[in-house]
Amino acid sequence: MSTLEPGEVPRHLATSYATGFGEEGRAWIAGLPALAATMLERWDLERDGTARAGEASLVLPVLRPDGTPAVLRLQMPRQETTAALIGLRTWNGKGTVRLLDHDLMSSTMLLERLNGARTLASINNDDVAMSTLAELHARLVAVPAPRGLRSLGDIASDMLDQIPQALTRLADPADRQLLRSWASAVAELAGEPGDRMLHWDLHYGNVLAARREPWIAVDPEPLAGDPGFDLWPALDSRWDDVVANGDTLRIVRRRFDLLTDVLGLDRACATGWTLGRLLQNSLWDIDDGETRLAPSSVAIADSLLSR
Repeated sequence: MSTLEPGEVPRHLATSYATGFGEEGRAWIAGLPALAATMLERWDLERDGTARAGEASLVLPVLRPDGTPAVLRLQMPRQETTAALIGLRTWNGKGTVRLLDHDLMSSTMLLERLNGARTLASINNDDVAMSTLAELHARLVAVPAPRGLRSLGDIASDMLDQIPQALTRLADPADRQLLRSWASAVAELAGEPGDRMLHWDLHYGNVLAARREPWIAVDPEPLAGDPGFDLWPALDSRWDDVVANGDTLRIVRRRFDLLTDVLGLDRACATGWTLGRLLQNSLWDIDDGETRLAPSSVAIADSLLSR
C-alpha cells in the first residue's frame, strides 16, 4: 500500500484530536490521507509498514529513495511541534533522533528510524536504566537553548497566576495546602528560570535503542529553562512498578539522587523545580475537571520533602 487510507488512522488518535481541538482537530484528521500523500510524493518515499500513532501524531515507516529506513511523522502544527523542530535541528542527532527533513508549514517530520520495539523500560535493573537516562539527559541539557523556545520563566509566571482559581476547585484542604507549598517553591525560583534546552518529556518510554548510539531520545517538546524542571518524567517512569515494589519513597529518592549527581544539579533547587513540575501537571488536571491531586504527584513530593 503506497498511500494512507482513512481506515488506517487509529481511532484513539482521532478521538484525541476531536477532544483536544474540536472541529479543528477533526478537520486535521480528515485531511491526514491527503497530507500523507503529499509528503510521500514530495520526498519520494515508499511505505514500509503499518501506520502507528501516539496521542498527537501519526507515524508511517518509510524507505527513502536510496533504501534507507525512516519514519514520516505527521502532526498538527502547534507550539509544541514548532519547538520540537527547533530542538531537533539544534541537537542535530547528538543524543536525539536525527531530523532528516521537515516541512515547516505542516510540521511534518522525516526522521531516522529507530528500534521502536525496545525502549529503556526493557532494562529491568532500575539503577542501570536510570543511570543511562541520566547520562543521556546530561548531554541534552548541556546545550544552551536557542531563540524561539518558550521560557520556563513565562511558564512559572502563568502557573502562579492560576493558583487562586485552582485552589477553589480542590476538594481536600490537604491538597490545597500542598498546591500552595508547590507554588511557593516556584515563586522562590522564578527569578532564575535557567537557559538550558530541556527535552521536557524524557522518560523510559521516550528513549529507544538504535545502531549509531545505544540509546537515543525521541519525542522532545523543548523549552528553555533549568534542568531541575525536567526531572519529573524520569522520576515517574514505570510508576506502576514503583508502587508495586512497595518502597516508593526509597526508589524516588534513589532516582532523584542518580539524576542530580549525573547532571550536576543543586538538589535544593532541583527539588523546587520538580515541585514546580508537579504543580504544572496538577493545574492541567484541575483544568480537566479533577478535584484531587494525583497520588503519584503527592508521593513524589513526599519522597523529596521528607528526607
